[in-house]
Amino acid sequence: MSAPKFLLDEHLPPSIVDELRRREPTLEVRAIGQAPAPPRGTLDPDILAWIEINGYLLVTNNRASMPVHLAAHLANSHHISGIPVTPAPLRIGPLINVLLLVWGASLPDEYRDKITYLPQI
Repeated sequence: MSAPKFLLDEHLPPSIVDELRRREPTLEVRAIGQAPAPPRGTLDPDILAWIEINGYLLVTNNRASMPVHLAAHLANSHHISGIPVTPAPLRIGPLINVLLLVWGASLPDEYRDKITYLPQI
């Protein structure tokens, strides 16, 4: 398996994308609203379909509706690479460190079809 690719939801600061790229230029990361990623305002079920087709992990802070949408997505025989959920409160520096760790140390299919709550380190 190749290294994970990240899609950041539109509620996360775009500076995270820039800093991840600066620290690890080979990491593939996009944010909602950055082509070819879905545009801002895309509904959660459509984002899940996009990450399924494109093989991205969806990094989100959506603890409320995303579990419901993922359950429906999986119930329809679909799959995703995974959904890492950011810690609350959000601290950008530690989140970037955790995402770099996920990128560099993930096993194949480690996050497949599930939501994983990232630690606050």
